[in-house]
Amino acid sequence: MSESVKTKTVPFSNKLAFGFGMLANQMFPAVLSIFMVVLVQDLGFPGWMWGVIFFFPRIFDAFTDPIMGFISDNTRSKWGRRRQYVFVGAIVMGVSFMIMWQLYADNSVNYNFTYFMAWSVVFFLGLTIFSVPYVAMGYEMSEDFHERTQIMAIAQWIGQWAWVIAPWFWVIMYDPEWFASAEVATRTLAVWVGGIFMVCAMIPAIFIKGESTLDRDDYTPIKLKTIGIGFKQIINSFVEAFKSKPFRKLCISTFLIFNAFNTVAAFTFFVIVYHLFGGDAGAAGVWPTLFGSLGALATTFIVIPIVTRMSRVMGKKKAFIVSQSISIIGYILFWFLLIPGKPYMFIIALPFFSFGIGSLFTLMMSMTADVIDLDELINGGRREGIFGAIYWWMVKFGFAIAGGLSGVILSVVGFSADALPGPIPIGEVWPGITGLRAFFSGLPILGTFIAILVMWTYDIDEERANEIREALAKRKGEISSDESKSEKEPVKELNEQQVEETSFSSETTITYELFKSRNMSFREERFLNFKQSDMIEKLDYMEDLSEDEIKKLFKRVLDSGIHGFCFSLYEENQKPGDAIYDGQIHRRIQILKNHTDWIRSFSCTEGNELIPPIAKEYGLKTLVGAWLGSDLDKNEEEIESLIRLGKEGYVDIAAVGNEVLYRNDLTEEQLLDYMRRVKEALPDIPVSYVDAYYEFVQKPAITELCDVILCNCYPFWEGTHFNDSLQHMRQMYYSVKEVAGDKRVIISETGWPSEGESLGGAFPSKESAMKYFINTILWTHDQEIEVFYFSSFDESWKVQSEGTVGAYWGIWDSKEKLKY
Repeated sequence: MSESVKTKTVPFSNKLAFGFGMLANQMFPAVLSIFMVVLVQDLGFPGWMWGVIFFFPRIFDAFTDPIMGFISDNTRSKWGRRRQYVFVGAIVMGVSFMIMWQLYADNSVNYNFTYFMAWSVVFFLGLTIFSVPYVAMGYEMSEDFHERTQIMAIAQWIGQWAWVIAPWFWVIMYDPEWFASAEVATRTLAVWVGGIFMVCAMIPAIFIKGESTLDRDDYTPIKLKTIGIGFKQIINSFVEAFKSKPFRKLCISTFLIFNAFNTVAAFTFFVIVYHLFGGDAGAAGVWPTLFGSLGALATTFIVIPIVTRMSRVMGKKKAFIVSQSISIIGYILFWFLLIPGKPYMFIIALPFFSFGIGSLFTLMMSMTADVIDLDELINGGRREGIFGAIYWWMVKFGFAIAGGLSGVILSVVGFSADALPGPIPIGEVWPGITGLRAFFSGLPILGTFIAILVMWTYDIDEERANEIREALAKRKGEISSDESKSEKEPVKELNEQQVEETSFSSETTITYELFKSRNMSFREERFLNFKQSDMIEKLDYMEDLSEDEIKKLFKRVLDSGIHGFCFSLYEENQKPGDAIYDGQIHRRIQILKNHTDWIRSFSCTEGNELIPPIAKEYGLKTLVGAWLGSDLDKNEEEIESLIRLGKEGYVDIAAVGNEVLYRNDLTEEQLLDYMRRVKEALPDIPVSYVDAYYEFVQKPAITELCDVILCNCYPFWEGTHFNDSLQHMRQMYYSVKEVAGDKRVIISETGWPSEGESLGGAFPSKESAMKYFINTILWTHDQEIEVFYFSSFDESWKVQSEGTVGAYWGIWDSKEKLKY
């Protein structure tokens, strides 16, 4: 990373204050999981009640998290965005926890169930108000890749003491010298836990200062009259954030690991008491407590320090994979080391097992902060609250499922504390305990293994994270362009065959005469006046050019003219279905007419039918599409409008449908019927269908019926690295050419996004977008291939279906300014 990008070291006092918040954040659920045993063991709750109590309050909690994230991200206050909510949430959480556990065995099971359920909802509401802004505070404490891990490591180290302390409640609760019964114990201990850790939860709000946001006019107002807009923004932010591929991997992996663990964690007490001690809770003594407490100590003093070091040495992703692999060994050892009569043996497995949960949040919360930087680079705003809310939504939603699933598993394996009247001799098998043990080891192994596979392709390493921070710093003016390091990708070496395949075939000068001979109607002053042999000897010829040189070359290629543009109709804040006026079509075609001979439109209704007549006014040719989908009535409107436009002389090529087979909106036979109908109605106009290149290889009946082949070729959507993109497009095109016979093959769409999230080895950037345009146009000119470039203008509505990249395919931006 460039030395010019300055990062602040977070004061240790702030890290400590944040850690006390984590202690509260961990202690409440830790104690809750201990106390929950009392509901079944002492208050007589059946398995279905256990599952419902686990499930519904957490579902409520999960759905309030994104709302709280939106509120936190958009709060204007002299105290900042987070502190006041952390403080208030701590109070609601602590007080409701005290009240929630005031349960009495003398009351009916139904009364206790209803009372506990109601106060659970209040408790989880307080937890949301506290935890969402609290977690967001952690994400924004530092911008440094490793400092973030240090902050989370300290917080997790302090928070782990909750899991060291909480298991000892089992000893206290069932010791008659302490309490007369476990129900009395929970009533008393809940008051102490609620009071003490409510104060711990307040500490971050008191000591971690926030900058005033009173002057932030870019925040959405939080008012009743804007609640509709706000709620829509919540949903949109949720969808946008979860479309981030790296973030999605973090969420899915956490969901699998944490919630597989939580599904079986509730069985720890039962496995130890009923498998190791034959159902005698008194004989089990402190062993259930030692299981949790020693595991947490191993996490605190072994796992977190080691994982923090591993992260710095090998990177966060590799540290995650290694740590989770070690935890799988621990779960396997549990199957063999949980030996009746020898409870001390399972201690051997605890350090291995502890690497799973112990490394999870230390690394994942740090990686989430890196993803938030990427989101800011793409979308321009900081959304710690939304990302934190969505991440913990996944955790809590899965936790709810885990609770419900644990009840199902208890029923499926046939385990019940009332199965026998009392303890059985050690060595005999308690009914259902073998099945419970199988889930205890097997389910976390399965979840962890799948999570490792998901994270295998996670691609934000230290180098990329630093590049993102550097780009953000440049945008904010914190460093100058000449201080930042080069963003060029490494040049891929090509062998002689590849060089030959990716080179252009002639050594002639590309001139106006050449364009004219290829039926290009451009004025002489717009020709390209350079020798291709000087520039296009192999694919990486632009690698040595500066950004300014690439821009100039891009402009020369654009000004030379291209075969066709895919027409982007919708302005900012418009989407399909909105009212369209002819003025916007005129304005945009006036921009394009100096650069192309053809315009491609995608629909013949909702204002799109105005495009072909207006294009004809400017002397342009038209590829006119009827947009087909699963709505058959709408299809009729499209087909009739296409036929009408064709008969009126506004259609040069008719496209019946676009990627209908790819979307599975229609069957092949339905599509063929539509095509036959249009061909019959427009016998003098070439009729075709547009889809991904491989559909024409796989669907010979479609290829046969087309008068001309219109294939979409997108190396980007197949995750191809830019260095291989031109060669990949050649392969796409010629695979269609091979099955097309003598028919014209037109590339109906191809392009490269300038911003957005990556896909496999394909990375959006302005430089790559310019280079891809240059390569595409020069290659298609040289090979006399007709191509419609996608797209003319950026359209923000496309993020709904394509993610963040959907808004950045244009040569011009959404305000009709040339982007490069």
